[in-house]
Amino acid sequence: MEMERADGAAVPPSSADRSHRSSISSMCARSLDVLVYLIDDTAVQLSVDNLMSVTVHELHRIVRDALQLPECAMEVFSLWLISPLLEVQLKPKHQPYKVCRQWQELLLRFTDCREDEIMQDEPSLQFRRNVFFSKRRELQIENEAVLRLLYEEAKFNILEGRYPCDVEDCEQLGALVCRLQLGPYDQDQHTACALKENLEAFLPAHLCRRGHSLLTALWKRGAKQPAYEQGLLQAYQAVREEAACEEPEALCQHYRAYLQRCHQLPYYGCAFFYGEIDKPAQGFLHRGGRKAVSVAISLEGVYVMDSKEKHVLLGLRFQELSWDHTYPDEEEEHILWLEFDGENEGTLVNKLLKIYSKQAELMSGLIEYCLELSTAAELSAPENSSLQSPMLPPLASKQRPKLRRQSSVVCSRIQHLATIDYVEDGKEIKRVKPKRTASFFTRQFSHGPTSYSAVQAPVESLEQG
Repeated sequence: MEMERADGAAVPPSSADRSHRSSISSMCARSLDVLVYLIDDTAVQLSVDNLMSVTVHELHRIVRDALQLPECAMEVFSLWLISPLLEVQLKPKHQPYKVCRQWQELLLRFTDCREDEIMQDEPSLQFRRNVFFSKRRELQIENEAVLRLLYEEAKFNILEGRYPCDVEDCEQLGALVCRLQLGPYDQDQHTACALKENLEAFLPAHLCRRGHSLLTALWKRGAKQPAYEQGLLQAYQAVREEAACEEPEALCQHYRAYLQRCHQLPYYGCAFFYGEIDKPAQGFLHRGGRKAVSVAISLEGVYVMDSKEKHVLLGLRFQELSWDHTYPDEEEEHILWLEFDGENEGTLVNKLLKIYSKQAELMSGLIEYCLELSTAAELSAPENSSLQSPMLPPLASKQRPKLRRQSSVVCSRIQHLATIDYVEDGKEIKRVKPKRTASFFTRQFSHGPTSYSAVQAPVESLEQG
């Protein structure tokens, strides 16, 4: 959150300084200039009186007015404090100035960062999508400015790999970006070579990277590198244009088409947290170690993603899980526990996944609140709502639905997880500490039908294996 005296001139930092682009003055002033950043790194400069006591709700309205957004933007978007170390969506009653002053305390509580990293880190105030705004209501938006902001944020998450997406779908989404940035397809201007020069503007960075090291080059020598620009070009050619449609209306249609396709990704609109999970034991010495993961939580469920490989390790809707979190006095570290149905060598079992993270408390609280909102939304939602894009062929028209096929980055990879398993009748696969008569946890989805059913545990107490 960058502030300075009202008679000063704030200069938005370059993209290279994005991770350290904001600061907060310790000097008192009657009026301060506040920089609120949009997802594309542009800044909205506001002059705010009584900044030390202004609430998020009040500041949100000032931002909305400055951007000339309709009233619905108050629900669609929220103010966030963002840094490379932590992302926090602020509540309407929060006072951003005071939360900024407490930032180091929040980092100490919710991250494992070194002291020098914490001392140097400063958050920026950002205008982003509200985690609690439903996809169903998003489909009803018609305002171009609101759609553009939602599109820019979805595009950012796709290009940064925060939303894992199959190559074919990345090409379809990239084609819409081409249309919005370059205009309607022109065979004379828009060639594969022209797209290749700026490929990272259209496709996720991890797809665009070629071999950056000698080892990678030797490993892939002789193998033909995928020409993603060819698939992107073909998808660009296939983007349909409505006849006799003015450009402002066409832009809205393409924004909406992009968002509708993103809606088919189960983690669209999630809040992201970071942690580690145990790797399965491998080799003669059964060495394991840990894997860095991001945990995405939305109104629909919880998704654990491999931070390096950019694919889903575990995706669970709330009806499919129980959860809890434990503190260091109960375990050696902060842990978010997820319990779900599974199999072990053909035997039905309950599986427990341990996510090590100092953000476990935040994740658990968000799951609980999302469940409350999700239950209320289900009661008011229409029975049938179409998410199909009018501008591109829907995923369902493919021979194999992309989001269901086994090789999709969206599918769970249970075999890559090191879980604690238990079953009934005293048969122990891996021992667990507590005595259980039903679920390991009592915290679970309690409204409506669920597909999760706990496997009864042994009667006798089990010890830690």
